[in-house]
Amino acid sequence: MTQSDKTVDLAENLWKRLRSGKPPSGRHPQICGDIPMAIKRDGTWFYQGGPIGRIELVKLFSTVLQRDEEGGHWLVTPAEMARIDVEDAAFVVVEVRREEGAENTDAGPVIKMRTNIDQWVDLDENHTLRVEEDSTSGEPSPYIALDRGLEARLNRASFYQLVDWAEEIETDDPAKTAIGVYSHGRFFKIGTVENDEK
Repeated sequence: MTQSDKTVDLAENLWKRLRSGKPPSGRHPQICGDIPMAIKRDGTWFYQGGPIGRIELVKLFSTVLQRDEEGGHWLVTPAEMARIDVEDAAFVVVEVRREEGAENTDAGPVIKMRTNIDQWVDLDENHTLRVEEDSTSGEPSPYIALDRGLEARLNRASFYQLVDWAEEIETDDPAKTAIGVYSHGRFFKIGTVENDEK
């Protein structure tokens, strides 16, 4: 059986479980432990060591992916749940757009982000931005919150686009200025800069 055949079999079994309805007797999904599936930092999904080449299958798996409070990632069907290995975030933002005067935003800008599975999400109060900095290199790693506890990491080009749109606002610390972007009427901080001493 080829890697592609194995992935298709896994997808077919998952689809059957998804259509099976609620767990017997109303029980919670049974924990089945880890399965040999992983998502690498670049957003590529692997099964049994080989990449899943069909985006349709990746999209199917993504519909049942959840992240728990400890950061673990699980495929959850009505009857079963199994943990998978995620190297960083489950998805990668590959494109960002800014729309001026979009509907329902009081004419303010709206920033939209597209993930590597073609999911569009607005930067808003439910899908917020966070930026982590490497303690050694200082390199930023930006993420947008998705549904079901998941996140998507912005690729370099997407982050640079946000930086290009960034504005400065004052902070409680007179020695620092916050830089960030506005979307849906909210300010999302990208980082801070030191103010020049006068």
